[in-house]
Amino acid sequence: MTYTLITANRNYSSWSLRPWLLMKALGIPFAERFEPFTKPDNYEDFRKFSPTGQVPVLIHGDRTIADSLAIALYLGERHEGVWPAEEEARVFAQGAVCEMHGGFGHLRNDCTMNVGGRVTPKPMSEGLSRNVERVRELLETGLARFGGPWLAGADFTAADAFYAPVAFRIRTYGLNVGEGQRWVDHVLAHPAMRQW
Repeated sequence: MTYTLITANRNYSSWSLRPWLLMKALGIPFAERFEPFTKPDNYEDFRKFSPTGQVPVLIHGDRTIADSLAIALYLGERHEGVWPAEEEARVFAQGAVCEMHGGFGHLRNDCTMNVGGRVTPKPMSEGLSRNVERVRELLETGLARFGGPWLAGADFTAADAFYAPVAFRIRTYGLNVGEGQRWVDHVLAHPAMRQW
């Protein structure tokens, strides 16, 4: 029984990037299905295949798993490597993924993902400044605690997939994440990120 992953526009769909990159990086085979953003609101069109009216969606047999975090959790029960094997690294990675999934609203709204664009930095709002500082802290902490080159150690995990859209944002908007730039450069050079 194969997986089918439904995603949307590569340039803008940060939520689609996460499970796509995770599966590519870990070598989990899947069929790709592309559903483009064609309107300001694609909800009704996407409801034909997604209960949430959003992407990404993973189809596995008669199961439909909507939402990037739900997909990561589903894959984590079936494939090694989604989460770090070592407990401390796993706790860190899972916390980082949940924080990214539920937070960083200013970063999402003020610095939308635009893979191909480069934007001259403008003064940041207080909320965006706090979000960028937290990203810097998280990247630096992961690298220092677990030795890199990935966020939770030597291997690519869901934590890297969930922060990969932020790497594009950091590049696009010229955001300063201190020593975390080592991780940004590393993930941007990943063959799957280059393919995306």
